[in-house]
Amino acid sequence: MNKKESGYKKLFLIAAIYDLLLGLIFFLFYNQIYSIFNIQSTDYPMYLQLSAAFVIAMGVGYYFVYKNLYRNVDLVKLGIVYKIVYSGLTIYFFIFGPAHYLFLIFAIIDIIFIAYFVKFLMFAKEDKRYLKWK
Repeated sequence: MNKKESGYKKLFLIAAIYDLLLGLIFFLFYNQIYSIFNIQSTDYPMYLQLSAAFVIAMGVGYYFVYKNLYRNVDLVKLGIVYKIVYSGLTIYFFIFGPAHYLFLIFAIIDIIFIAYFVKFLMFAKEDKRYLKWK
């Protein structure tokens, strides 16, 4: 494993830990978080918990990428889509509708992840091991 590959493995481990922790925290403690940041909660916590569960699932996906970069490259593509959708909607609502700055911070972090994920895809495409799993 070369230095770049090792760096990308670390990236996906960080992404996995970030999404797993973020998802778990919001799944278990959304009421406390919303209270601390003075965010109006919903009468239907299922929607918040479903979103948090999806973030947890994506964290598991990034862990799979960490374990095998090339076999799980399609999960990176899905992760990019997921992070674009989240960031795009968050920025839209921050500009045009009600959105709390806390969620904008997460969107900015996701935009950084998007940039590195795209960079990884370009790196992986040049590697012959990627073609084995394509």
